[in-house]
Amino acid sequence: QVQLVESGGGLVQAGGSLRLSCAVSGLTFRMYAMAWFRQAPGKEREFVSAVSRDGGSTRYADSVKGRFTISRDNAKNTVYLQMNILKPEDTAAYYCAADLRPRGYTSGNGDDYDRWGQGTQVTVSS
Repeated sequence: QVQLVESGGGLVQAGGSLRLSCAVSGLTFRMYAMAWFRQAPGKEREFVSAVSRDGGSTRYADSVKGRFTISRDNAKNTVYLQMNILKPEDTAAYYCAADLRPRGYTSGNGDDYDRWGQGTQVTVSS
């Protein structure tokens, strides 16, 4: 059974930092690209960042470039999202997702991801 479990969310002031983690089990983690998405109340799900199987390739939404960093530890079956210089508009539920198909690129399309975590809430106060 594939499980993705996010943690690390919370309440932080604008300008602060948080580090999200997503622990994955039930699949061969190193074989699959991983991504983070977010969804704010009343808004559509939004791509945040993705990382390739070996961590060598990453991509980011323009809104988080230069502030967020995605990484993974294949020995720990975990993907991370370091979020710095947080803004109130970063407030959302953050979800990690696994792309179980052997693409040659990291996708920013949520429809390309097959397994999802339950989400962790990030709230940034102004």
